[in-house]
Amino acid sequence: MPDLDYMTKLLDGAMVEWNPLEDVFDIQAGGDVPKHSLSSVKTEECNIPILSNGIEDKSLYGWTGIAKINIPSLTISARGTIGWTSYRETPFFPIVRLLVLTPKIELNLKYAYYYMKTIENNYNVPQNGIPQLTKPMIKNIGFPIPCPNDSEKSLKIQSEIVRILDNFTELTAELTAELTAELTARKKQYNYYRDQLLTFDESEMEWKPLGEIGDLVRGNGLPKTDFTEHGVPAIHYGQIYTYYGLSTTSTISFVSPETAEKLRKVNTGDVVITNTSENVEDVGKALVYLGEQQAVTGGHATIFKPSKKILGKYFAYFTQTATFEKLKRIYAKGTKVIDVSASDMAKIEIPIPYSNDPEKSLAEQSRIISILDKFDILTNSISEGLPREIELRQKQYEYYRNLLFSFPKETSEGMK
Repeated sequence: MPDLDYMTKLLDGAMVEWNPLEDVFDIQAGGDVPKHSLSSVKTEECNIPILSNGIEDKSLYGWTGIAKINIPSLTISARGTIGWTSYRETPFFPIVRLLVLTPKIELNLKYAYYYMKTIENNYNVPQNGIPQLTKPMIKNIGFPIPCPNDSEKSLKIQSEIVRILDNFTELTAELTAELTAELTARKKQYNYYRDQLLTFDESEMEWKPLGEIGDLVRGNGLPKTDFTEHGVPAIHYGQIYTYYGLSTTSTISFVSPETAEKLRKVNTGDVVITNTSENVEDVGKALVYLGEQQAVTGGHATIFKPSKKILGKYFAYFTQTATFEKLKRIYAKGTKVIDVSASDMAKIEIPIPYSNDPEKSLAEQSRIISILDKFDILTNSISEGLPREIELRQKQYEYYRNLLFSFPKETSEGMK
């Protein structure tokens, strides 16, 4: 990897000139959608992508037969994901909320792309009104041109920087792909054994409605505005499918004792189940609460309080199976917002092993939980390790990228 000595040798005493961005690029904003030539799918006539301010694939708005930009360019998101920079090699049609930079001078565009990525989170965007980026806001940003008086040498330096960063990007992508493949394989293995462990011979188990093997209590209240820094542990339904795993001994949110008095109580061993979401997959997510202090929960959640016939964690593992997924969809209501009420949740049947022998049944449930806990720890350790490793690689990449662009900077009047 490069270091400062390497950069010194690369420049070989050459000066670096910082020019206003508008001197290096033509900067233009996207226009209105070409309604007379617009398709939601790619066709023979409409094969030019219409691009908006989204990130990567999400920037594709539609297709047209008109190309407003015909040469390799950079795009910068002006709204939403403000500053996000993309490298565009093929013709496209930019729409509003997207700025386009096309080179005015001889330049390695990939070099320009890598530099603009170093500053994409540093734009000075006014917070009044709708936050947005405009041409006047970026036109005076300084852009580094090494060895400006020797075009051949300048392009050579730019190309070397691009080569290094391209290689680093490729290595990072390969590592991410390997780790992701490993995680996918482990998850498949985990899902297989979980489903096997929760599949019984009909003679050894009985399907019992959830309402017969425990009490279900629908939550109420608890908007996020009720959260406090300290107080009574609180579980918000949205956190169950965005933050927590299968179980937790502590909560990330709290409410005041006064607010807690009005909410449903969650005791150790209880299972909090989500009732509502825009995605049916998120309905029925279960969280076993194992904290010592009594917690509370709110609306869009149901508390399952297990009887002596079932262990809460056994039920929570069953909610992860394809069988439970099919059962809950029978009772799911709504289109934009999906809901399974507490009364309908009570009708969902759960397989209870050795139901006529409570002691043997609980022992078998404990055995299954013990095995699945081990798989869960292994899978989660990889799940947690993957983002951490990717983050470390990304930070390492950003460090070297910034180092490669750490040219001496003399700011001219009027240039940022």
